[in-house]
Amino acid sequence: MTFKEIQELIKLINKSNLTEFKMKDGEFSLSIRTKKYGKNRVPQIVQSPQQIVPVSAPMAQMQVPMAPPVAVSPAASADKSAAAGGASESENAEGNYVEVRSPIVGTFYRSSSPDKPQYVKPGDTIEVGSVVCIVEAMKLFNEIESEVSGKIVKVMVEDASPVQYDQVLFLVDPKG
Repeated sequence: MTFKEIQELIKLINKSNLTEFKMKDGEFSLSIRTKKYGKNRVPQIVQSPQQIVPVSAPMAQMQVPMAPPVAVSPAASADKSAAAGGASESENAEGNYVEVRSPIVGTFYRSSSPDKPQYVKPGDTIEVGSVVCIVEAMKLFNEIESEVSGKIVKVMVEDASPVQYDQVLFLVDPKG
């Protein structure tokens, strides 16, 4: 099972009323359970300890719920960056930027290697599916693809910095 397939499966489970999902394919098994906190449900991926993960599914061992891109107001992005210790700036008077967030915990890289050009920089136009960065997790280099089209307005993370799950990586102007 690929990383994308796991992400899609988690999205489907979040939209349904399922509280548990189990799947087994040969030696690969996957179990996803949701914890209920009021109306909010949090998916968790649980594996059997003896599981052998196929090479085609290196991300199956990690919790990888994918947050959809959301439009943010300048005040909200300023609050988040101030809370994260960054400088708070008003990015856009209309407040119509979309955030590209990290789907996993790891180390953020703007290019595939130090001698290669950056995937994107402010001012670049991206399409849905464009690789925007790499997040290294457990010695695996995961290409992060954009779920929105538009113009990169700001890179929110320094190269080779640790990132958390759901941390904002880029601000994108969907009208750009």
